[in-house]
Amino acid sequence: MTHKNPNVPSMAQSCGCSCSCSSQIQCMAERPAWKAYLPVIVSFLLFATGLLLDYLWKPDFFTGLIRLVGYIIAYLPVAIPVLKESCEAFARKDFFTEFSLMSIATLGAFFIGEYPEAVAVMLFYAVGELFQENAVNRAKRNISTLLDVRPETATVIRKGAFISTASGTETRVTVTPESVQVGETVEVKPGERVPLDGVLQTGTASFNTSALTGESVPRTIQQGEEVLAGMIATDSVTRIIVSKPFGQSALSRILELVQHATERKAPTELFIRKFARVYTPIMVALAVSIVLLPWIYSLAASSFVYDFNDWLYRALVFLVISCPCALVISIPLGYFGGIGAASRNGILFKGSNYLDSITKINSVVMDKTGTLTQGVFDVQQIVPVSGVCTEQKLLEVLASVESQSTHPIAKAIVAHAKKQEIPLLQPQQIKEIAGHGLEAIVHGKAVLAGNTKLLDKYGIAFPAETLTIPETIVLCAIDGVYAGYVLVADAPKEDAYSAIESLRNMGIKNIVMLSGDKQAIVSKLAASLNVTQAYGDLLPEGKVQRMEQLKADPTNKIAFVGDGINDAPVLAMSDVGIAMGALGSDVAIETADVIIQTDQPSKIATAIQIGKATRKVVWQNIALAFGVKLLVLLLGAGGIATLWEAVFADVGVALLAILNAVRILKMKF
Repeated sequence: MTHKNPNVPSMAQSCGCSCSCSSQIQCMAERPAWKAYLPVIVSFLLFATGLLLDYLWKPDFFTGLIRLVGYIIAYLPVAIPVLKESCEAFARKDFFTEFSLMSIATLGAFFIGEYPEAVAVMLFYAVGELFQENAVNRAKRNISTLLDVRPETATVIRKGAFISTASGTETRVTVTPESVQVGETVEVKPGERVPLDGVLQTGTASFNTSALTGESVPRTIQQGEEVLAGMIATDSVTRIIVSKPFGQSALSRILELVQHATERKAPTELFIRKFARVYTPIMVALAVSIVLLPWIYSLAASSFVYDFNDWLYRALVFLVISCPCALVISIPLGYFGGIGAASRNGILFKGSNYLDSITKINSVVMDKTGTLTQGVFDVQQIVPVSGVCTEQKLLEVLASVESQSTHPIAKAIVAHAKKQEIPLLQPQQIKEIAGHGLEAIVHGKAVLAGNTKLLDKYGIAFPAETLTIPETIVLCAIDGVYAGYVLVADAPKEDAYSAIESLRNMGIKNIVMLSGDKQAIVSKLAASLNVTQAYGDLLPEGKVQRMEQLKADPTNKIAFVGDGINDAPVLAMSDVGIAMGALGSDVAIETADVIIQTDQPSKIATAIQIGKATRKVVWQNIALAFGVKLLVLLLGAGGIATLWEAVFADVGVALLAILNAVRILKMKF
């Protein structure tokens, strides 16, 4: 399934156009860069040629119809998209948009013979669109994504005459997962993702399920138990008998949740679109008044001579001046600076409207594993039994035994011992007891390393309080005597606590943690990070339900932060979805609106700060553009300002807006 987020804004949406232009601009974003620039380049060259012929060379042939056709040809490359949007808006009975105003104004300019001004207005608008398009495309190019996390191939064991084995003749065939039938056997190597749901055929195997369920501890699955698509084999080559077709796998259901959640998410309607609905009819009404009011006055005052052509000319000039070109351009320029500043800080916004949306967030919901925690195991505590074993000896014995295992927990213990520069001993007579642990002889002593079930099996007494420890522990017994345990857990990220505090200092008090991990582990981490609401034991559907409960309150503006496949549905449902980009799953990155490349949760507050700074600059640009526009409108209505003065006023505003937007790039966050 190829997933696209319809909420990624188009350039025109970002600067305020009506929704219908999204498909047009998305097509622009998908086509080669030179095709996006081509209409502007062609229009500019023809426009410049027309100005040179008009005001410098002044040849005799460049008059009348030839002059009109020349400027029309320069006008059309940049005007066609706007005219098209205006017609589509009229068809929807949406008469008052900035597109209709620009269309009426520029066509009016042609009617009164001010051809260069008509082309200039559309050309400046098209340049502004390119600014915004380039900003978002630059951010998107920095996101390394795949549109689907399901493996493109599956290794199927099929009967044949190619490879001779003890069980008969069989061969490994690489096919697409869609073509695998229920009942067939697929083979998955360590590090590979399971392509379809099925039942484990081989013996005990360990699978990394964190991306699928959010559970930080790798799951040990026994022969005959269910294995889900999306799990990653960690320790051995496994064979799985397929139980469900490709389209019905757990991973497909999650991706379907993403699709439906995305459809429920309405795009943000930015200021300029709302403004255009009020501004456009007012400008049209004023232009009509410029024609009608003097005529009405002439009926009452016989001394006043009413010249229809003169007042019509003034009305059309007024409409051309009122075209919100500089206003529309000044907004994407502000977002251009905000997106650039965010990129410099390792934060990628997929669209400018998310810079606006993130400033309204009052609730932050976070995943645990990989978001607030490191997503990898590490030894957190070594607890020996006094008089039986020292801390160093306990780690030495356990690491020596676990060095023979490929389980992630075993690897964490061995890595910790090496970090402490503790030499490992060579274990003998190693025996693995499925679902329990390891038995071995180390330096002449019988050692057991595993869970509480292993010690129960051998009748070895251990403290009852170990049963209440929520984290993963590996217990050890030496020569039949309990010697202590090592606690292995997914440690919080260095900036996890400061990230929560920064959000609280910004006035965001409603901070919630959702996780597929055990409730006891989730609650303990939440308490240490000062998170008041924490929910564990959640499958993807459970996270969706919790999010729906939060969204039931219309005052909640929610940002969700996650990194796993299981987080994708809630990322799509949230007002702003934020994904951890360095280690996050591809589907989470694709679904999210904002990507934190450094995986630092403290960047959430930074993203909000950048959003607020951008909003401030954008409103400064709006005030500047509107103020200048209002002044020129008044001068134009009085017959003082010409069209060229209006056009150059727009250019001056655009230049000031550029300088103001660049200022964001130099801010420290």
